[in-house]
Amino acid sequence: MTELFSNLIFIFQRINPLSIIDIGLVTLVFFSLLNFLRDTQAMVLVRGAILIMVLLSVLTAVVDLPAFSWLVRTTLPALLLAIPVIFAPEIRRALERIGRAGTFIRSNSRSEDDEINEAIQAIVSASARLASRQHGALIILQRLDSLDEYVSTGVRLDARLTPELLLQVFYPNTPLHDGAVIIDKMRVLAGACVMPLSASGILTHSPERQMGLRHRAALGISEASDAIAVVVSEETGSISIAHAGRIIRRLDSERLENILSAFYRPTEQQSKGFFQRHFPYLFKMED
Repeated sequence: MTELFSNLIFIFQRINPLSIIDIGLVTLVFFSLLNFLRDTQAMVLVRGAILIMVLLSVLTAVVDLPAFSWLVRTTLPALLLAIPVIFAPEIRRALERIGRAGTFIRSNSRSEDDEINEAIQAIVSASARLASRQHGALIILQRLDSLDEYVSTGVRLDARLTPELLLQVFYPNTPLHDGAVIIDKMRVLAGACVMPLSASGILTHSPERQMGLRHRAALGISEASDAIAVVVSEETGSISIAHAGRIIRRLDSERLENILSAFYRPTEQQSKGFFQRHFPYLFKMED
């Protein structure tokens, strides 16, 4: 015990302001990494890797096993080299988010603002009418990231956005109803598009089992790009919105319109105190 206290005192005596900054930066890196991996399949891999490393460290420290210790020391560098391969999707998304930093807010002309407002009204109107009829729908709103690779998986429409068009596309058993519609401002680019499915653990934490492939696809495209996904559940008629790997559920028309407006006109909404009231909902899942 005396030796332990002596070691602790020795460590504290060597701490200086630069050491505190150094420790703080390392802590920030690990916190950011764990926060980014939260609710993903990668988090399961991280837990498994940490558990294995702790067990191996304890085993080699407690028991004198020269051959096994040599094996651990030899294979550890190979495991570190495998990390970029294992976590390639997560690393790619992190770099994309860093690259988009500072560019998600852009000033629009009056005509662009009018187009965006008209598009929001059309999407809100169509979503409310689809929800009342319990017609499933997946509407993807393109922002800064190009979605051409997903547009090519569907049927090119290139039509002007109207509520009636969305109602017709998502009418049950029509050729285009079983996929996603991709919208860029007032243009419906394509229908029946195939979206990437999310590997996140968010949906598995839901107490309900009413979120299927549409919700997984909405989360998937929100993880792979900065797009916004509006989902209408075929089972319950509830409206959800996904962005940046998070989903908000059970929205009414007013809240849906407010959230879409916040994404496309953030500076205006901030001046009215909108983000202070609604921003937390954009990054957590409601029960």
